[in-house]
Amino acid sequence: QVQLVESGGGLVKPGGSLRLSCAASGRIRSITAMGWYRQTPGKQRELVAAITSGGSTSYADFAKGRVTISRDNAKNTLSLQMNKLKPEDTAVYYCHAHVRYGHVERTYDEDYWGEGTLVTVSS
Repeated sequence: QVQLVESGGGLVKPGGSLRLSCAASGRIRSITAMGWYRQTPGKQRELVAAITSGGSTSYADFAKGRVTISRDNAKNTLSLQMNKLKPEDTAVYYCHAHVRYGHVERTYDEDYWGEGTLVTVSS
């Protein structure tokens, strides 16, 4: 199993910045990809940014130019640096991990989620 705990959410003014962190524990070496998602009432959970075990990154269109996803393998943490925040960025942000268990000849996949951290962008 993999456990994910988010932190760093809070209240920030429009145009401000926040850095979210996700601490991962458990079978860390089995994680193949991680990402940040966000969700507001009435909307589906949507991808903000993702990073693979090889270091490849991807971003949602709304996040490009404002968001940077990174990982610190030594500390087993995933970070999301968010700049130029807008009121519409207000949401609960979730850390996600995709995990592959087993060996090459017999594997299975699992998805894990943190409980989320609230980001509120308001003046």
